[in-house]
Amino acid sequence: MARKIIIDTDPGQDDAVAILLALASPEELEVLGITAVAGNVPLALTSKNARIVCELAGNIDVPVFAGCEAPLRRRLVTAEHVHGKTGLDGVALPDPAMKLQPAHAVDFLIDALRAAPEGEITLCPLGPLTNIATAFTRAPDIVGRVREIVLMGGAYFEVGNITPAAEFNIYVDPEAAEIVFKSGVPLTVMPLDVTHKALVTKPRVEAFAALGTRVGEVVASWTRFFERFDLEKYGSEGAPLHDPTVIAWLLRPELFSGRHINVEIETASELTRGMTVADWWGVTDRAPNATFMGDIDAEAFFALLTQRLARL
Repeated sequence: MARKIIIDTDPGQDDAVAILLALASPEELEVLGITAVAGNVPLALTSKNARIVCELAGNIDVPVFAGCEAPLRRRLVTAEHVHGKTGLDGVALPDPAMKLQPAHAVDFLIDALRAAPEGEITLCPLGPLTNIATAFTRAPDIVGRVREIVLMGGAYFEVGNITPAAEFNIYVDPEAAEIVFKSGVPLTVMPLDVTHKALVTKPRVEAFAALGTRVGEVVASWTRFFERFDLEKYGSEGAPLHDPTVIAWLLRPELFSGRHINVEIETASELTRGMTVADWWGVTDRAPNATFMGDIDAEAFFALLTQRLARL
């Protein structure tokens, strides 16, 4: 029986690839809905991009909801410098015919969790945690109903990618991240420590293009676009493909390794705002609250991704 998931996202090319991977895996994953949040680009674009991706996948039945347009207490910081002005810069794609659902994403999250049996729904945040934290704050009764949260965010050994200390998703809304990390829901975290080992090298991009499909062409275009920034920044052989690691873990958890540790979110210091203070070495007496991944089998990850994208 397929695991029921809700994808909370701010597409972003890598978010888009994650959505495609989930929609290409219906035997294992049932996507109940996609909730958009402001992050990589403003909400009007993230909610539009989520629908573009659904249409690209040939799946117009997944409901898409627009959520929070700003962090809980902060001014929105976006990442057009990475993803382009649309968030999905690369090959040109048509505007979606799909309509947004009339309900707010937070209301959908609350209603879906209340309606489902306890422990049935997994939340998969790929961007700032504003929607999830708002739902938890507004409806505390749903917190215990979540099966698990599998998220992309944070860093430890790889430190930060938006500041010297912080990863982008957590930096944008650290107060929301603090709420989620202190919620008591089982957390599995894909930090930069993992995603920086999942590099879109030239042969991997060429494998997407070689699928000979519209999806393969578009994914190759997306990855070529955003790698231009990361290649210059990191000097590595390819750009990290962050968000699809969340979906890959649901499909093939054996590809990853990590530790169940304590992770705290820095909210007070402007110097280290959004830092995920991960007690990797167990030097405090703080109780573990997250399974923090540290490594990935990158070859198997990209093989899985390419094989699944070929279905679309």
